[in-house]
Amino acid sequence: MPLQNRVDPFGEIHVDPARGMFTGNRGIIHEPETRSLLNRRWATKAWITCALEFKGVRRVPMGRNRPGGKTGWTELFFLDEVTALAAGHRPCFYCRRPRAQAFSAAYAVAFGADDPKVGEIDGQLHLERLASGGEPIEVDQHGLRLLPDGAMFSDGASDYALRGGRAMRWSFGGYDAAFGFDEVADAEMCIITPATTLAVLQRGYRPEWHPSAERLSAGA
Repeated sequence: MPLQNRVDPFGEIHVDPARGMFTGNRGIIHEPETRSLLNRRWATKAWITCALEFKGVRRVPMGRNRPGGKTGWTELFFLDEVTALAAGHRPCFYCRRPRAQAFSAAYAVAFGADDPKVGEIDGQLHLERLASGGEPIEVDQHGLRLLPDGAMFSDGASDYALRGGRAMRWSFGGYDAAFGFDEVADAEMCIITPATTLAVLQRGYRPEWHPSAERLSAGA
């Protein structure tokens, strides 16, 4: 049976059979004996996105993965990096170092920071993540056209990621349909991706997409 460790674009954690392309964590937020979540949904402001495979290390999700049988960080899973960024996670500097450096470089350009510290980035993101109390930003169809590729938004019924001028409808298993902006309802739409991450995307950071988005784009 799937564990409660699949993350949606809002940063909420669910049970779903689909695992996705990336793992990541927010610290230790599970009980290893029952492999279930604690009441808290983060134990640190450093919400990161990690590679599923790194140096051959094998882990038991939501188990005891530290030396001596101690509880390790709680493995969370994301459809793709676009989803993880919307949820407020950033690339890991350990297992995805080149991507983390690219994210940091785009952040530096966006905010005029010569040498941004990872704690600064995490602190800014933590204020904006919807799952940690950030406020959603309303947007209309004109506003959608100004957002960068990789930004995510919701119309209240479905969640979408922007790619090549189209809105890709999100699900845990992949993107299942693509719409033009004029096909997406403009009532009570809100941006899901944190403002800091939007600025990073606007400065050229290119997230990794699930193959279903590639297929939809190819069939346009």
